[in-house]
Amino acid sequence: MNASGILGSEPEHVDILVKAGFSAVVTKTFTVEPREGYPPPILVELECCGYLNAVGLANPGINYIPLLVDRAKALGKPIVVSIGGRGVDEYIELATVAEEAGASAIELNLSCPHVKGHGLEIGSDPASVYALVKDVASAVKKPVIAKLGFCDRVVESSGKALEAGARALTLINTIKAMAIDVYSAKPVLSNVYGGLSGPAIKPIAVRVVYEVYREYSGAEIIGCGGISSWKDAAEYILAGAKAVQIGSGYLKNRNVVQEVINGLSKWVAGLGYKSIEGLVGLAHRG
Repeated sequence: MNASGILGSEPEHVDILVKAGFSAVVTKTFTVEPREGYPPPILVELECCGYLNAVGLANPGINYIPLLVDRAKALGKPIVVSIGGRGVDEYIELATVAEEAGASAIELNLSCPHVKGHGLEIGSDPASVYALVKDVASAVKKPVIAKLGFCDRVVESSGKALEAGARALTLINTIKAMAIDVYSAKPVLSNVYGGLSGPAIKPIAVRVVYEVYREYSGAEIIGCGGISSWKDAAEYILAGAKAVQIGSGYLKNRNVVQEVINGLSKWVAGLGYKSIEGLVGLAHRG
């Protein structure tokens, strides 16, 4: 899948993502009201390690959800609608609209690192994760996925999400970070802080997937963070992920999806397996 935030706010974005080879489309995070997001600069490529962004959850609002779902259905692809709110009522309203439109699943953004009240504060508190996931999962029949970010209690929050009814976990989101321009002596991003993505966060994300899978054996996990090659995706699979999302890797290389698929196919065959399923969590069976 594509990671939420990589296109996914307009119907034509669905066309682009499907053409890129993604087997399922994930929308940008939708809020009830349209959001303009932060003023530029909102994205910068770092010399060391990836991207830093603070888009501010820019999106056209709840009324656009059916438009994207309809486009994905017309193309025969599953679509996961990412949603974010300032409280449980907004999450339920968004989830209900996504379900009625025919979304394949609903991903709860509980991990945005740069918009106050829309994510990381909730995901960092296991009790809040449990309450929100339970309320949303009780209100809709479609599978609910909890997307959690990096924090000290991410393993505990993951367990609470599963206990509350989440069918799967997306691990992880970008990590709160910043960069300063040494000539202007000012933060590079207009919001000062942003989310770090790309190769720098992959070892952290793989560790989180590994620990959550070890603690909650059999959990449905979608690995996310720093995937730019088939080897990156393979690490997540061995750690316990049954699917992966690609974000900044697609920004860097528009052919990355096919390269990952081809590489994984050769890897699976080379190890003598018939499918990836047998390799999920293999790193735990040493």
